[in-house]
Amino acid sequence: MRVIPDLVIAPRDCFDDQQEWHAPDPVLLVAEVTSSSTASRDRVQKIRAYARAGIPVYLLIDRDADEAVVCSEPSGDDCGHKSIHKLGTAVALPHPLGFDLDTSAF
Repeated sequence: MRVIPDLVIAPRDCFDDQQEWHAPDPVLLVAEVTSSSTASRDRVQKIRAYARAGIPVYLLIDRDADEAVVCSEPSGDDCGHKSIHKLGTAVALPHPLGFDLDTSAF
């Protein structure tokens, strides 16, 4: 599955080659923000796709549920760890990021 995430965190310059598609190896985090047209795909299909690709952290900002979902420890078709946080709180992003994301502006 090829996807275009709403946000990608990766080392500087790793996508400077202007190619349309890239291997996911350098990616540290992908984030998606739900909309009425993408919510079900963001909640189910993309969790599977990012886990299969070995993306260390998937952050889902679910506007319908008013939640931030952090998926980490990818294994097979799923993530070994999922945590759900109310938007407006500080959300701990696990390794390899290791910082709190303030979601009060969301």
